[in-house]
Order: sequence, then C-alpha cells, then structure tokens
Amino acid sequence: MTQDTPVYDIHAVRYGEHAERRSAENFLGGDLHDAPMPLVFYLWAVVGAGKTYILDTGFDQKTAVKRNRTFSLDPREGLRRIGVEADKVEDVIISHMHYDHAGNHDLFPNARFHIQDREMAYCTGRCMTHLALGQAFEAEDVVAMVRRVFSGRVQFYDGDGQIAPGLSVHRIGGHTAGLQVLRVWTRRGWVVLASDSTHFYANFQQQRPFPIVMNTVEMLEGYGILKRLASSPDHIIPGHDPLVLKRYPAPRKDLEGIVARLDVAPAGG
Repeated sequence: MTQDTPVYDIHAVRYGEHAERRSAENFLGGDLHDAPMPLVFYLWAVVGAGKTYILDTGFDQKTAVKRNRTFSLDPREGLRRIGVEADKVEDVIISHMHYDHAGNHDLFPNARFHIQDREMAYCTGRCMTHLALGQAFEAEDVVAMVRRVFSGRVQFYDGDGQIAPGLSVHRIGGHTAGLQVLRVWTRRGWVVLASDSTHFYANFQQQRPFPIVMNTVEMLEGYGILKRLASSPDHIIPGHDPLVLKRYPAPRKDLEGIVARLDVAPAGG
C-alpha cells in the first residue's frame, strides 16, 4: 500500500432474515445437532475518498413474500440511515446473481455494476436448466442485469480486478460459478467482504461447506483464499451470519441490530 491509498469505512446493513433456518440446512451433509441457525440478509456500503461503493443489492418485499423471507427494512432506507443516497451511488459490485444479492432493480439508477464474466455466463446458460442450480436465481434479476449490459452499465472481470485503489474483487467460485469477494483497505488492515463464499463464520472456520454449491472443491479452496486475502481471520466477514451484528459496533445507538461498522476491530479483538 502507498500513503495515498484511501482508507475506507465499511457498513453492513441488515435488511431481512430467515429466522426459522436450522443448522442442518447450513452445512453440506447436514448437522447432527440440528439447532436453530438463522440467516441474516445484508448489503454492504464501502465509503472512502469521497465515494461510496455498494456490495450487492438485496431483495424486495415482493421477493420476500415469494421466498418466505422476512423483509425487515427497505435497503434504500437502510442506506439513507447511514447517509447514503442510492440514486447518487456510481458503483455497485455484485458478488453473485442469487435472488438475495441481485434484486431491487431500480435501487441504483445511476450506477455501473461490476460482475465476473463467469457469473453472467452461468446465470444465462445451460446450468439454469437444472433446478438444483437455478432455484436460487430470479429470472427478472438476470434480465435486469442483461439490460444493463446492453446499456453500457456493466464492467466485467475475469478473476481478480481493481475497482479503485485499496478496493479489489477476487473470484472465488464454489457457491456459484462466478462468485466474487471484495477486499477493502481499512484502518485495521485488509477486510474481506466474503459474501456467500462463507455464509457463516462456522463454514470457513470448520471447513464445512454450505449446501447450495456449484463446485464443492472451489468452495473449500476458497476458504484458504479468504485467509490469504485478509489481514487475519478476524478480518473475514461472512455473508449471512447474525454474529456480525453482535461482534461489530453500530455507528449509532439507534442503529444497533441494523448496521455494523466493519472497519473497526470486533469485540474482544
């Protein structure tokens, strides 16, 4: 890093949850304990050098009803509470095209979208003819991204790529063909927003893959990539773990349980 590299703030914004989820649903091969293990749905705001970058766009109320998920806060309002106006955002990184990461088509009308080549090929090709692979995608989300391609609003990557100084994407794969993570330079070092390369801390810490998987080997190998990209295991932020909101502080008292600051050290670290 150089002295001119921006130092970014990171906010995780909770917009929904799947409270009834069991641990047996979160590990390939199930879980003998089969205890409650809810999913939380986030999107992430990265702020620095006078710009805001968004990772993922979440889903909307209509999709929440269709998928039997709780829609607790409109992402637009969640971002507004931390001072981010969605229509002023210029860059949105899409980790992958699953329904809970690529919905809300009109949320960022002036943004350019950053995505992996292989993810677009995956969600528009023959793999989507298989229910086991395609059921986590919404056709309208994919169509919306194709429309952005034709309007010149998509930047493609083949593997690793720099979004801006101190901000880069890295293809992991595994969960989907082109899943990518976002590496961010912060005051505490390199933080990796892992998205669904590890849904929970337990997935990468225990080397136990999540069961929605396109390539199990890539998912397992991805845990090692996360550790190499991050300054420490404590700098890896899983994509759906409720513990994120417990380990990291809220920026304000009124945002506790809704927003977590990820550019500061977790509790006890």
